[in-house]
Amino acid sequence: MPTKIEKDVITGTDTTGHEWDGIRELNTPLPKWWVYVYLATVVWGLGMFVLYPSIPLGTTYFHGLLGYSSRADAMAGVEEMRAMHGKQMQQIGALPFAEIQKNHDLLEVALTAGRITFAENCQPCHGPNGEGRIGYPALDTDVWRWGGTLAAIQQTITHGIRSGDPETRTSQMPSFGADGVLKPDQIQQVADYVMTLYGKAKPGVDTAAGQKIFAENCAACHGDKGQGNRDVGAPPLASRVHLYGDARETVVAQVTKPRHGVMPNWNQRLTPATIKAVALYVHSLGGGE
Repeated sequence: MPTKIEKDVITGTDTTGHEWDGIRELNTPLPKWWVYVYLATVVWGLGMFVLYPSIPLGTTYFHGLLGYSSRADAMAGVEEMRAMHGKQMQQIGALPFAEIQKNHDLLEVALTAGRITFAENCQPCHGPNGEGRIGYPALDTDVWRWGGTLAAIQQTITHGIRSGDPETRTSQMPSFGADGVLKPDQIQQVADYVMTLYGKAKPGVDTAAGQKIFAENCAACHGDKGQGNRDVGAPPLASRVHLYGDARETVVAQVTKPRHGVMPNWNQRLTPATIKAVALYVHSLGGGE
């Protein structure tokens, strides 16, 4: 209830004349500077409300007197980044690999572009980290069918394997069993010998006959010691990395009637600069030479 204004005995401050249940309200108004700042923010807010987009109007909105658009600002930034990226990709396309590798900033752009492109196009077959899958080569090892240099990787990505491209890489393993070149027992013998190259020889098995068959029929492509031949895409057999696995039945099946995979020629989908970026990324996975 209202009471007369009097001075508070404890603080020495005038009261407002308001009292409730014995509690009196002190007259302590806000500082004038605070009030002025508050009023200024109100005026500022009203100005922003009028100048910039503010009120939704059904399917549209009030655009403000200045016509500002954060979307347009963002798109302008995106276009600026695209233009910058385009210039950098032009440099990547024009420079040799050695020059790109010397330029730290340009190499980072290339590796980033290569990683993104790899994830969008190559990962389903070769795995997220290039670890490979059954029937698809691992890219993070030093076991290469056609070579692991940057130039060799670029050639493979550009023209593919058995892709139909005029410059595609092509290799053809004979169907030794299906075509009757080797008899079933000979295939079993050569499989026994190949298992020794895999480091999985079965104890007590005589592989002399298989070694002789291998020398007469397989060594021309795979090498006399199973080291492979990149000139014809023959994989190394003296290795722990194998396209279809290292089980003995897999070896028998491949000698009898081999499977031949196909890799697309990416020059129909990717630009030369992007292919170079992918080659740099693949080279960086751990198996590049």
